Amino acid sequence: MSNVFLDLSNAMTAAAEKAGKSTVLVDARRRMPASGIVIAADLILTADHAVQRDEDISVTLADGSVVQAKVAGRDPGSDLAVLRLEKAVAIPAEKAAEAKIGQLVLALGRPSTEGIEASLGTLSSISGPVRTMHGLLDRYYRTDTTAYPGFSGGPLVDAEGHVLGLNTSGFGRGTSITIPAEIAWKVADELARNGSIKRGYLGIRSQPVELAPVAQKALKREQATGLLIVGLEEESPAEKSGLLVGDILVGIGGHPVSNPDELFASLSGDVVGKSTPIEVLRGGEPRSVATAIQERKSEDDEAMGDRHHHHHERGHGRER
Repeated sequence: MSNVFLDLSNAMTAAAEKAGKSTVLVDARRRMPASGIVIAADLILTADHAVQRDEDISVTLADGSVVQAKVAGRDPGSDLAVLRLEKAVAIPAEKAAEAKIGQLVLALGRPSTEGIEASLGTLSSISGPVRTMHGLLDRYYRTDTTAYPGFSGGPLVDAEGHVLGLNTSGFGRGTSITIPAEIAWKVADELARNGSIKRGYLGIRSQPVELAPVAQKALKREQATGLLIVGLEEESPAEKSGLLVGDILVGIGGHPVSNPDELFASLSGDVVGKSTPIEVLRGGEPRSVATAIQERKSEDDEAMGDRHHHHHERGHGRER
């Protein structure tokens, strides 16, 4: 007769062993080392807050060998950083196909040279989008695993040892969340190529408004809300392009925009630095306004803008 608990135990042990081959120790800060995930033979994905220096970084692989690394790119907005090894000798992790609420998961870390550590739990919730201090996460997971010291940057894995996401405590409140692998890998790819994530600046103040049925008919699609432009910053891309106070912004680059978070998310990546069609309703009629979306000057400028316009974040959403 089969022993279900033994079978489960053996399965989780095998999962930890499999994923452990791609879970590394990252020594890039003064105190506690952090963990990392191998995403290519020469690339390590880890938590940005755990990387406190750009040089003299060492990575300990699963076989105990130590390889020097440098920062290839980092993004405080998503708390992700990519390290490039001086030798392409690491074993890349395998991504999981999907995550489901209630499934058994393991949080793994390699906080010391003694080996991997694991914490068993369930995937409790899938939430998002959520604003971070310098960006936006489209989605994140919560689990009831224990975030032991040094686990930030390590993987959350399923019962087959496939990576569901990257665990981090870098968003504060003393809790750990998991950045889904799909998002983490996408950010990592851009960081490895460009060194940073481009985030755009449009220069409007807006508030969500409901779209009347006649407006939706004019758009030729079902879209319940848009963003009423209530202010334009001087010399901003929005003002220069001819957007007007009273326009209702409903899309960017061919994608619908119905709330501040969607607008924030749409102003990143390939649209930055390019002329992009901004779709608005003006006097109830759809119009497309070509707008050259600028790259934000710095994270400090963004933070200053957040503080100055904080009252817009809840009721009137302000984007940069």
